[in-house]
Amino acid sequence: MRTPYLRFDFRNPEDGSRPLEFTNPLRVLTAGNLAEVRGVFDAVEQALAGGHTVAGFVSYEAAPAFRPELKAHDGKGFPLVWFAVFEAPAVLETTDFSEDGIYRVSDWQMTSSEQDYTDAVHSIRQAIKQGTTYQVNYTERLTAAFEGDDRAFYNQLLRNQQADYSAYLDTGRYRILSASPELFFRVADGRITAKPMKGTAPRGRTTAEDDRQAANLRASQKEQAENLMIVDLLRNDISRLARPGTVQVSALFETETYPTVHQLTSTVEAVIRPELSVFDWFAALFPCGSITGAPKASTMRHINTLEQTPRNVYCGAIGYITPEKQAVFNVPIRTVLIDSATGMATYGVGGGITWDSTPEGEYAELAAKARLLTERRPAFELLESLLLDDGKYPHLTRHLARLADSARYFRFSPPAVRAVTCLEELAEQFPAGVYKVRLLCNKEGECRAEAVPLGGLPVPVRCVLARTPVDSANPFLYHKTTNRTIYDEQMAQADTAAFSVLLWNERNELTEFTIGNIVIERDGRLLTPPVDSGLLPGVFRQQLLDTKEIEENVLHIEDLAAADRIWLINSVRGWVPAEVHLMEEGD
Repeated sequence: MRTPYLRFDFRNPEDGSRPLEFTNPLRVLTAGNLAEVRGVFDAVEQALAGGHTVAGFVSYEAAPAFRPELKAHDGKGFPLVWFAVFEAPAVLETTDFSEDGIYRVSDWQMTSSEQDYTDAVHSIRQAIKQGTTYQVNYTERLTAAFEGDDRAFYNQLLRNQQADYSAYLDTGRYRILSASPELFFRVADGRITAKPMKGTAPRGRTTAEDDRQAANLRASQKEQAENLMIVDLLRNDISRLARPGTVQVSALFETETYPTVHQLTSTVEAVIRPELSVFDWFAALFPCGSITGAPKASTMRHINTLEQTPRNVYCGAIGYITPEKQAVFNVPIRTVLIDSATGMATYGVGGGITWDSTPEGEYAELAAKARLLTERRPAFELLESLLLDDGKYPHLTRHLARLADSARYFRFSPPAVRAVTCLEELAEQFPAGVYKVRLLCNKEGECRAEAVPLGGLPVPVRCVLARTPVDSANPFLYHKTTNRTIYDEQMAQADTAAFSVLLWNERNELTEFTIGNIVIERDGRLLTPPVDSGLLPGVFRQQLLDTKEIEENVLHIEDLAAADRIWLINSVRGWVPAEVHLMEEGD
């Protein structure tokens, strides 16, 4: 049997927390039924008193052990509580495993139909009408066959989610891959902090669209109402642990941004009574109100009726406690549970159902929250291609603005200052001549640049029309990065004589060339597709729009035949006359 291994990629911006690794446990403490839960927590207290650190998880179905009025399914063989006792963790420098192995996941399947989900939402709204609940956090399960390196899958989930409370737990039979963005509670320096997360909106494709999505989330009365219900519930729960008069809401309705969604969060804090045990903490707080609804007890009865399968570690708690009774636990949402005995992976996903909820809207939210399962987002850097002409960058201000815009979108450290320094140093090395410069900036805001001489081109350049469409919902079409998979795949289908490939989207709208924007002349007008069609907002393109030399217009594939002239444009080459041909079947 494998030795348990635990890794916590918890990040606290306030104290600069770094990843922790737990290996070689002294012993493992497990509860397989409700009667054993209290004994495990007593053993946890003994381990802490002996100077050890304890880490692990508590399943959602353990709730009745803390408060009998809380109803849940039985765990069906899955541990209700699993903790391991360690001497001390090791502090890690990286936020993922260093090597990526190979893994395969079959198509994820929802365990119930969309009609079942619709019926459940209607049932919840009826319960709200009857006054037995105000909000129900109703969840579904997705399952898939899994084989291969689960640590590589965890790496991918981290890249896709970029969450502050991620954790990887290998308990032997079960592997838990949690890319959770939600803090359940933190106990530190005599204070307890909870950060309930309730309210979701999908990311936009561009920074401007993304800002609108976040603003709409903050202003949404429905989302605010959901969040406030849980804040009130958490205030009540924390008051059971707090010194009188110390409970406060230090932040209300803040947005946090992740690769696929925006989330609405609030923060509740209090001074915690020092005489309380870890069991007392969980008896007051567990499970987190954000994944039950309100009121907690009656709502959990509805959940127990509506949900046909146990949640297990999903919606429970994952975390660790130090000998000083400092503790951090997440709410295991965005969490995959892999059963190595069966080769099956399970992912829970859900949302808060209120009176204003619609089945269609809530089902779409499930899809947004599950997107991290199927994306294969690679590690990437921001990229700018600039013209260096006799030591000068003609479009530098626009390039830096676009770079800053994409850095904000992808949550990279602002690179502008270091980018300017890097470019200035390169310009000093090449004071004369014409060069193409590639500027690369990583997530930490570190930049590097390289220059290559810019040669001439035989014009018009020969381009070909893509065989298959691009998806205009893909955010990487709107930001210049080293993740050029879309463009590389299209170029790989073209013949070697093609200078570039002209792309089009799922609506048969022209978008851009793989290395520049497109302009066509028609009836004396110079037209270029709008960004909304799915394309990079080119620096030279924007300059031409600002000076009204070109104008935006939705263009379709058939518009190519009616074009008087076609150009490929970018900030390095300027205007490049082009011809567009259909790809030959043999290409």
